Amino acid sequence: MNVCFLKLAYRTMEYMTESTDRSPGHILCCECGVPISPNPANICVACLRSKVDISQGIPKQVSVSFCKQCQRYFQPPGTWIQCALESRELLALCLKKIKAPLSKVRLVDAGFVWTEPHSKRLKVKLTIQKEVMNGAILQQVFVVDYVVQSQMCGDCHRVEAKDFWKAVIQVRQKTLHKKTFYYLEQLILKYGMHQNTLRIKEIHDGLDFYYSSKQHAQKMVEFLQCTVPCRYKASQRLISQDIHSNTYNYKSTFSVEIVPVCKDNVVCLSPKLAQSLGNMNQICVCIRVTSAIHLIDPNTLQVADIDGSTFWSHPFNSLCHPKQLEEFIVMECSIVRDIKRTAGAGMISKKVLIKKSYDRTKRQRRRNWKLKELARERENMDTDDERQYQDFLEDLEEDEAIRKNVNIYRDSTIPVESDTDDEGAPRISLAEMLEDLHISQDATGEEGASMMT
Repeated sequence: MNVCFLKLAYRTMEYMTESTDRSPGHILCCECGVPISPNPANICVACLRSKVDISQGIPKQVSVSFCKQCQRYFQPPGTWIQCALESRELLALCLKKIKAPLSKVRLVDAGFVWTEPHSKRLKVKLTIQKEVMNGAILQQVFVVDYVVQSQMCGDCHRVEAKDFWKAVIQVRQKTLHKKTFYYLEQLILKYGMHQNTLRIKEIHDGLDFYYSSKQHAQKMVEFLQCTVPCRYKASQRLISQDIHSNTYNYKSTFSVEIVPVCKDNVVCLSPKLAQSLGNMNQICVCIRVTSAIHLIDPNTLQVADIDGSTFWSHPFNSLCHPKQLEEFIVMECSIVRDIKRTAGAGMISKKVLIKKSYDRTKRQRRRNWKLKELARERENMDTDDERQYQDFLEDLEEDEAIRKNVNIYRDSTIPVESDTDDEGAPRISLAEMLEDLHISQDATGEEGASMMT
């Protein structure tokens, strides 16, 4: 009896000691006996987590599609969006990838865990809560790993397949010289008409402009009609159709033909056209081609302008083109005031003088200005193309009327010299040049003004 009493008393004192040492309002975990605050499950957090995983069902690794060409991420079901790394837009996209599993828990917090930008990995740390045993709220933090997979979007795929355009303008000119095209290129650059083009392709007799919409192509055709004498034909081809929604997909083609006359061509007018131009001689020289064909009679110096509609109504051919010109030296000049032809005199042969020539190598070396070019796909260029381009540059130096419509930029790599060289070759003054600056663009895509030197 005494022994049992002592054991009972000892156990009572031990229980009283534990009750005194334990903080008020705490209970023991029913699994491990650790003192915890009371909760509906009467289990500590460690034991509760060992029994329940509220992140179960939420994938810990997810794939995200990324297009390297346009730097966009794929957002289901069919949208590609631009997102910066660790941005709110990219976080929202990542969360939408696991939207269905997350709907079963309460999302408390989400944020990116830093990863190397080139690792093709995105890590998102999530904090979630969920009601578990007997109404207890369990909170858990875990990381979801997103693997960035490369996938080309539909737009870029069509670009690579070269089947993305909806309209094309085929500009052609049946001449052996590209002076008119070089002039047209500068007008396109000056007025920013190349902004809406998807790509520009150069072929041996013209240029092809590709557009994503027919409206942009029509705007370009209108510009061409105002800048060069031309005519065009439009056609379209059915690509696909949807009979349920009554929608049709067409590809439009605009064939633009520029008059087959360029600067320094010797032409022969029809008698009717020559008569309508003030009875000028039929043999004339083309001095320039702008929005009209500018002709001069080498005998009387009478000038005339022929627009595109007049040319197509009374077409004429070129008798001689610049490649057929021969250079010679004039040793002596004399004025002939009257020529009387007699039966014995026979036919008098004479040459038509086109232009005065200068030392091309010296002019090219002293040229302290340059032009900008369109970014385009080129075929193989030969030495003849370079010679024709140099001819066009010389025309700009010699013809003030043409260069007024062209943006000419100062070439800082060439030292400034006098406006004329020793041989009297024409030069472009510094007052006519623009500084070669990076021209900014506003929201409308128009080019900003450049500073004059």
